[in-house]
Amino acid sequence: MNMQKIKIIIGREFLTRVRKKSFIILTLLTPLFLASFMVVPGLMATLKDSGTKEIVVIDKTGKVAPLLSNTEELNFRFQPQEDLELFRERFEEQKLYAVVYVDDLMLQEQRPRAMMYSTKQINADIQRYVRVAVEKAVQEERLKKYNIENLDEILKEVRAEAQVRTMVWSSGGEEKESEIGIYMMIAMTFGIIIYMFIFMFGSMVMRGVIEEKTSRIVEIIISSVKPIELMMGKIIGIACVALLQFAIWIGLTLGIISIAQLAMGGGLAVRTPGGGAAQAAQMADGMSQSGMDSIFSTLSLINFPLVVGALVCYFLLGYLLYASMFAAIGAAADNETDTQQFMLPVTLPLILGMFMMMHTFQHPDSALSFWGSMIPFTSPMIMMARVSFGVPPWELALSLSLLLGTFLGIAFFAAKIYRVGILMYGKKVSWRELWKWIRYKN
Repeated sequence: MNMQKIKIIIGREFLTRVRKKSFIILTLLTPLFLASFMVVPGLMATLKDSGTKEIVVIDKTGKVAPLLSNTEELNFRFQPQEDLELFRERFEEQKLYAVVYVDDLMLQEQRPRAMMYSTKQINADIQRYVRVAVEKAVQEERLKKYNIENLDEILKEVRAEAQVRTMVWSSGGEEKESEIGIYMMIAMTFGIIIYMFIFMFGSMVMRGVIEEKTSRIVEIIISSVKPIELMMGKIIGIACVALLQFAIWIGLTLGIISIAQLAMGGGLAVRTPGGGAAQAAQMADGMSQSGMDSIFSTLSLINFPLVVGALVCYFLLGYLLYASMFAAIGAAADNETDTQQFMLPVTLPLILGMFMMMHTFQHPDSALSFWGSMIPFTSPMIMMARVSFGVPPWELALSLSLLLGTFLGIAFFAAKIYRVGILMYGKKVSWRELWKWIRYKN
């Protein structure tokens, strides 16, 4: 192969694509989408409805109402003797949010319940708050049947909120707190990025081949370069576009998130209704402090240079593997409709890898996760789902070696298909025809 000609093709593919308006728009808008995906849920969690919700409680038992305390968002009005129909008629007039109704029969059922009435859908947090109060009232009433002396004092004494903290011993003998959720989030993020990039840019190679073939430009190009040089130049050129776009996305996304956090006072907090203001503040302070310490401790355990290095290697090799197959499919078809019969066997391992990732998040060291990270067609996704948890160096080396070897083999056969198919028009190609092309010696 003539490397100088390949460099020219790489430059042409790269410049042609980065100058397109679609590339510029997608490059700028995607970080906004990714940043909003991370920031908006936290921001929405901090928002609360304006004003206080008025809720009438008709508690015929007198056992649930004492457990419903007012908060900044909720104001309970206890009307134990009032008729439910009265509030149905005056609901809008009194500007009520909901009416809670409880009677003895409801609490005596096998599954105790309360009724909530409103003219619109009731907030899930408020439903949960009322449900907890009903459960507590029933539990206390059922315990009283056992005539246990000093029951309230005993319950306060034995009640405890357990906590399980996971600690990791480092090679130097130090111990640091670890949160499995952080590992799972990083594994999921990198696994999805690998899947998305391989599929998106691999499909770009296929569409590029079909466009050149349809416009007959390839007939002019092929007179100056060999088919294998054209195929490799196109694949590597689009890989350069992918790496540039990926670098810009990472930089802009981190920048937007940092600006958003500064604009919102340095962080995002989540407040849940249901408790008193002092209790909520105390819990928020304790949870935020311990939570942030745990997050930073977990992040310090992750070998980010290794994770990022693995991301680049697996993306490049995974992309090269699938791009070779996509290029062969593009050469064998005259339009995108004709590619459908060849797409399923190529995309099936990618889809299978996505499903296997769901298992790998929870069981990174299982046999399924291990073999999934060794099989070249699924290893880019599965290994990236495992690497943040810690993978032995020999597994990484073996997985990358198998992936590289498989790419070279697939590229060899893809080049044979590309060489014949790139100049063939007007014929619907079958799998048997592809097999003949692979067997051609010249």
